[in-house]
Amino acid sequence: MYENYKSKLISLILPIVIIIFWYLITEGFHIVNPYILPGPIEVCNSAWDLILSGKLLKNTIDSLFKVFGGLILASVVAIPLGVLLGWYKTLEDLCSFVISILRPIPPIAWIPFSILWFGIGTIPAIFIIFMGCVFPILVYTLDGVKRTDKVLIESAQTLGASDRKVISRVVLPSVFPYVVSGLKVGVGIALMCTISAEMIGSSSGLGYMILQATSRFDPGTTVVGMIVIGLIGLILDYVFGLAQKRIFW
Repeated sequence: MYENYKSKLISLILPIVIIIFWYLITEGFHIVNPYILPGPIEVCNSAWDLILSGKLLKNTIDSLFKVFGGLILASVVAIPLGVLLGWYKTLEDLCSFVISILRPIPPIAWIPFSILWFGIGTIPAIFIIFMGCVFPILVYTLDGVKRTDKVLIESAQTLGASDRKVISRVVLPSVFPYVVSGLKVGVGIALMCTISAEMIGSSSGLGYMILQATSRFDPGTTVVGMIVIGLIGLILDYVFGLAQKRIFW
């Protein structure tokens, strides 16, 4: 328990040092122009104004809706497909070439098509997030199927279990930790995709807020948006980390 608290305290040292250094170069000694880098007090004032106006909450909710919409859609497609590809070798051989071509394409490259197909708004952003998350989740799921203990599979088959029962009662429980790992990776990608998509093809969300603040020469709001994105990623990473610990324990 002591080591755990000690570790958490040590992890706070560098952020505190960074904030102190940030204050000194911006608002303490005025070394850096506030239009280049706003100070922590200015950022706090901008955050307070955004909270009072309700803009921060609204844009955060909009971004989270897109993140979870794209992530859920990617999971619905990638998890069953990953199980099927891992179980049926012929199906994997059939799809591997196409997947190998599509997987390295950056999700941002799909933005022009998402705008052409879906216009401006929430749906194109969800599509971009889907394209960014679907392949990591698919690869982790596929890897999980291949790593399932062969002895357990053969034992179930020896006892007369059909492929459907083997998949549902042996493979899926084994794959679940890998799926969680894939979702953990997918969340980080989803946040990056969301902000990029909102800057180009959306009229709401944190990315849109950052873009509008930049065009108005409001660096304080820009930094607030960046910090909120980082905090969302930190919280989601912590949640998925807890899920992984519970699964493995």
